[in-house]
Amino acid sequence: MSRFTRREFIGAAVAAGAIGPTLAIPQRRTRPNILFILADDLGYGDLSCFGRPEYQTPALDRLATQGVRLVNAYSAAPVCTPTRCAFITGRYPARTPVGLEEPLTEKSSLGERAFTAGLPSDHPTIASLLKRNGYDTALIGKWHLGYLPNFGPIQSGFDEFFGIMSGAVDFFTHKDMTGNLDFYEGKVPVERVGYITKMLTERAVEYISRRRKGNTDRPFYLSLHFTAPHWPWEGPTDELVSRSLGLGYDAFVSGGSLKTYAAMMKSLDDGIDKVLKALTSSGLARDTLVIFTSDNGGERFSYNWPFTGQKFSLWEGGIRVPAIVRWPGVIQPGRISQQAAITMDWTATIFAATQTKPDAAYPLDGIDLLPIISDSRPASPRTFFWRNSDQSAVLKDRWKYLHDGEREYLFDLSVDQREQANFRANRPELFEQLRNEFTQWEATVLPRPTPRPRS
Repeated sequence: MSRFTRREFIGAAVAAGAIGPTLAIPQRRTRPNILFILADDLGYGDLSCFGRPEYQTPALDRLATQGVRLVNAYSAAPVCTPTRCAFITGRYPARTPVGLEEPLTEKSSLGERAFTAGLPSDHPTIASLLKRNGYDTALIGKWHLGYLPNFGPIQSGFDEFFGIMSGAVDFFTHKDMTGNLDFYEGKVPVERVGYITKMLTERAVEYISRRRKGNTDRPFYLSLHFTAPHWPWEGPTDELVSRSLGLGYDAFVSGGSLKTYAAMMKSLDDGIDKVLKALTSSGLARDTLVIFTSDNGGERFSYNWPFTGQKFSLWEGGIRVPAIVRWPGVIQPGRISQQAAITMDWTATIFAATQTKPDAAYPLDGIDLLPIISDSRPASPRTFFWRNSDQSAVLKDRWKYLHDGEREYLFDLSVDQREQANFRANRPELFEQLRNEFTQWEATVLPRPTPRPRS
């Protein structure tokens, strides 16, 4: 357990007091509400509590003081569709065809594949299983796991959906890269006016306020999947930029600046602040497990220090993500955990907290993190696997095997987080062991996908 300064200790105590007194001994609650917040393309160091130097994220920093900050968290993939598939199913993305998409492209680009590429409606999901266990379920934000009419959040267990189906839309017009409107309420396309981060925030606040303590006996699971800070890089005052934005991938990833990125992050942090305050004002904060993380590493304007690489890459910068967990009375506030975690762990943790049984035919690939992160228990060694169309990686405790598409490496992350020193020649037995473990794991999943355009 990390040491804290007196100032950090006092800050944690004050922040914890904002949601009520904590219990001296962590105890599990029965059937908590679940608020899972997923940022889009947020780099490891893009929160000020994770190191961002030139702007502040006070709401997320405060959330960290009220719970535990995981500094060794990973995404299941370096790009969004596979990671979202991993969370929704609780399994490695390569176990499901849609998890091989890198990522799923816009509907008009898919042509007839739009009717076959997606998460099948009969596949058990975190939403369908929680719903079966008596939870109300809602997705507000980005889906990106298939298009209507065959695929969508409603078909996959969510009672409510308000958001986008594709990978990216203009923050003001809500049109995708092909120029088509992409905003839905349930299964119905709708036109709404506003900056999308603010719109998603307002809908989440409204959803939580509806569920004010005493209004219903049913707990809720809310997945709040913001589209920020994913491109196109447009801040809340950049409507003129929006009007001049062209179509296609090149147009959507052009432009932007560090100043614009900071404005997007401020809007995201302000929105999360409003959502967390809605939990408190509704009397639900102490009965809600809150998890915040990102779907993959950041891109051009992200601060991924000290890691090398970014989104699309299996170097640490592409898969290391910030993660924060709060559950008053269960997780001690103000802690930092060294525990290695991966996307599928959040699914398993939510199932354990809600006493929800996974589908036996689709065994989970993650673990319940609560026994480790709720107290001062030492971190447990983990083994993770990653794969995309041209890269492979294995993490086993502190050692990482990486094939970046050209060369193979063995890194000791305990002393070399920047992945600069290749131990392949120094530790040939360990190198072969990890490469063999990857081969054995790969035999249990679907064949490797062919390279696709990055979007």
